[in-house]
Amino acid sequence: MKNIIAEVYTGLKSLFIGMRITLGQFFLPTVTVHYPHETLKIPARFRGHIELVRDPATGLPKCFVCKLCEKACPSDCITVEGIKPEGAKRKTVTSYRLDFTKCSLCGSCVEACRDGAIRFSREYNLASTKKDEFVMDLFQRLEAERRAAEKSTNPGPSQTGSGSLPPKPAEVVAAGAVPAPDAGQFKTLAPSLEAK
Repeated sequence: MKNIIAEVYTGLKSLFIGMRITLGQFFLPTVTVHYPHETLKIPARFRGHIELVRDPATGLPKCFVCKLCEKACPSDCITVEGIKPEGAKRKTVTSYRLDFTKCSLCGSCVEACRDGAIRFSREYNLASTKKDEFVMDLFQRLEAERRAAEKSTNPGPSQTGSGSLPPKPAEVVAAGAVPAPDAGQFKTLAPSLEAK
């Protein structure tokens, strides 16, 4: 009989503790993040997969294929290849492959790199059903970013929009560009050219 009373008492006690916690949380504000429309702030020390760092002076990757990161990697997931251009003092990277399926994010490669040519990325949203998508060529990614940046700063005629008309002279002047000369400017030059 004592065991039954003790079990009932323990059960009721745990029930009331659980209900107290539930009621306490019920009246607190909601902390749900509606992903992907909202995302949490990533901590400053977050470690994503590694990425190459671009030299701001030359625009090329800082990596000169010393292979210290490749040797330091305990998971053997980094492969670096490069060539030495004619007249250059150092090699330049041509391929920097990372097999992220093996990477343990230990940071040995980043610590081993003496020139700061690699760093942890801030990319966290990696999901795929194919294993091949986690084998990345970081040099190709860096080049793709460079090409995208060049396209955004120098839009070509195909990027101005299909069927769009060229801007009118007043719009060009308002934008701060030099206007095209009008036909009247060439009339004064025509007689002098014919005289020669």
